[in-house]
Amino acid sequence: MTFYLCNFKLSQDDRNPRGKKMDSDSNNLPTPSGEVGGHGDSKTKTSECTSTTPCLSSVLCPKAWFDPNKLHPKVSELVYWRDPKKSGVVFCGIFIILIALTCLSFISVVAYTSLAIVSGTFAFRVYKNILQTVNKTQDGHPFKEYLEFDLTLGSEKTQEICNAIISHLNKLAVQLRHLFLVEDLVDSAKFGGFLYFLTYLGSCFNGLTLVTIGMNY
Repeated sequence: MTFYLCNFKLSQDDRNPRGKKMDSDSNNLPTPSGEVGGHGDSKTKTSECTSTTPCLSSVLCPKAWFDPNKLHPKVSELVYWRDPKKSGVVFCGIFIILIALTCLSFISVVAYTSLAIVSGTFAFRVYKNILQTVNKTQDGHPFKEYLEFDLTLGSEKTQEICNAIISHLNKLAVQLRHLFLVEDLVDSAKFGGFLYFLTYLGSCFNGLTLVTIGMNY
């Protein structure tokens, strides 16, 4: 009887000789989530960030200023006046500072601007404290929202900005070497003509005047 049972078991194994192999191979097949099949010891692959939102360092690229899709969303909103109130406040402030720089020294402009900001915030804080005392309320600090705002730069963000600056500086150095050492006659000739035009432009305007005119347009 034992002899017949052994022969029957061997015949079943012969009918499916790849059964064990198929079972072992199925444990090693990759799953849709990127894991290797098995009992317990599974490793997941880290997915790389594929975000399409431009980073803040995109403002360092001159070509990005002419394409809103390549600029950071917050910068794009200001430059293309999608929120007129914010853009008006920012650009009017820059325009006033540029006008002040044409009349006063840089130190005086910084001192007067800082004094105006401190005077405004101090007066607003005193006004809010008086209102809280009269109305007997406890609204807290009027600038609490801004005091709790995190101004620190993370290591990743700092590294990203530094890498972008170094990349643009390297490209600028290569381009200047190409122009000044006459690697291409036509490009260097065009660059010389442009510099000659700048000598006439510099005799009529200074840098701040040109920036102020550009702000108006």
